Amino acid sequence: MEELTLTTPALLFSAISLIMLAYTNRFLAYAAVIRNLHDKYLEQQDKSLIEQIRNLKQRLHLTRSMQILGISSLLLCVLTMFLIYIELHLTAIWVFGLALVLLILSLAFLIMEIQISIRALSLHLKDIEEHIGPSGTGLLSKIKKGK
Repeated sequence: MEELTLTTPALLFSAISLIMLAYTNRFLAYAAVIRNLHDKYLEQQDKSLIEQIRNLKQRLHLTRSMQILGISSLLLCVLTMFLIYIELHLTAIWVFGLALVLLILSLAFLIMEIQISIRALSLHLKDIEEHIGPSGTGLLSKIKKGK
C-alpha cells in the first residue's frame, strides 16, 4: 500500500466543495418551493398540496443529511492532513477512510433524494396526461386554442 500524503485528502477538497455547492442549491430551491406551497395552501386547503409538502419535507431531510455527511467528510479530510503533518500516519489512514465512508453515504442519500424527486415529477406528468385524455381533448386542446 502506498503511503498517505498531504495531497491525497487535499484532492477531495474541490470535489466536496462542488458537491456542497450543489447540495446548497437544492436546499435553497426546496426552501423557495416550500414557501410558495405554504402560501398556496393558506389560500386553498388542497389535499394535493399536502402531499407535495410531505414529499418536499422528506427531500429536505435527505438534503440536510447529505450536507452534514459532506461537511463531516471535508472536516475529516482536514483532520487527516493535520494527522499526517504531526506524523500520526496510522491514525490519519483510519480518519481518511472514515472521511471516504461519509462521502459515500452522502452520495447514497443523493441517489435516494433523486429517486424521490423523479417519483414526484412522474405524478405531476401523470396528472397532466389524465387532463389531456386519450383523444387529445381536454387540457391539450385548450392550450392549442389559447384558452
